[in-house]
Amino acid sequence: MSLSNTAWEQLGELAEEDAMHVLTRLFSMYEEQEQHHPNDRATRLFFKNLILALGQTSACNLNRR
Repeated sequence: MSLSNTAWEQLGELAEEDAMHVLTRLFSMYEEQEQHHPNDRATRLFFKNLILALGQTSACNLNRR
């Protein structure tokens, strides 16, 4: 089984409030990585993708109203 499949499975089993905790923890882990290694490509990609996902979610929420 791939790592992404394992992650999806575990995310699906979480309560909604625990999913928010996971997102917060993931953010802080990458934030720390960025502080120690500001030019790390994986870290920059994480934040770019996060910002993109936030924008897409906001746009979807606006369209539903």
